[in-house]
Amino acid sequence: MTNHDSVPVVIKNITPEQVALISQGVVAGVDEVGRGPLVGDVVTAAVILDPNKPIAGLNDSKKLSEKRRNALYQDIMVNALSVSVGRASPTEIDELNILHATMLAMQRAVAGLSIQPQRVLVDGNRVPDFGIASHAVIKGDGLVAAISAASIIAKVTRDAEMDTLDQQYPQYGFAQHKGYPTKAHFEALALHGVLPQHRKSFKPVAECILLQNKS
Repeated sequence: MTNHDSVPVVIKNITPEQVALISQGVVAGVDEVGRGPLVGDVVTAAVILDPNKPIAGLNDSKKLSEKRRNALYQDIMVNALSVSVGRASPTEIDELNILHATMLAMQRAVAGLSIQPQRVLVDGNRVPDFGIASHAVIKGDGLVAAISAASIIAKVTRDAEMDTLDQQYPQYGFAQHKGYPTKAHFEALALHGVLPQHRKSFKPVAECILLQNKS
């Protein structure tokens, strides 16, 4: 697998008929969480659902309550044919940039599946080279069940990692803002400095490092 994204088939305004068509066979849904935060890995998930074990209530993870997400996470882990999580570290994000690091994390998620999919469906408008037929589906996390499942797995996984980081560094408030660039996060950065887990190429973190070096 290469690190470069290919020119995918991008599907906008997907119809239920198109969803049914591209969901036939062994299909992996892929989504990411964590492109915007200033800290931690970008996390991706790939999920192959079992057509004989449909899961009710799948949706874009951002539209679900935390309680509902956690319940669906368990349902997916129990009922899906295969689930894999991929990630790229803050160091990789700084070296590659966030887009290419996300594409790499998606490749890792698909490579980690225990079953080889016939097709990969990715939320958004960009697809890395999986070496497999693949489509990008605009707003796919709310329209294609396998992508919805992937978005839930990625979101619950990353949120749990932010909760763990919060236990290590409670003064930063990671359990509340999940590493996103909020006022509270900016204040914690200014007060306590940059952690090894911070993405040093992201502007607010880079500016904080510059101020620390000057003082």
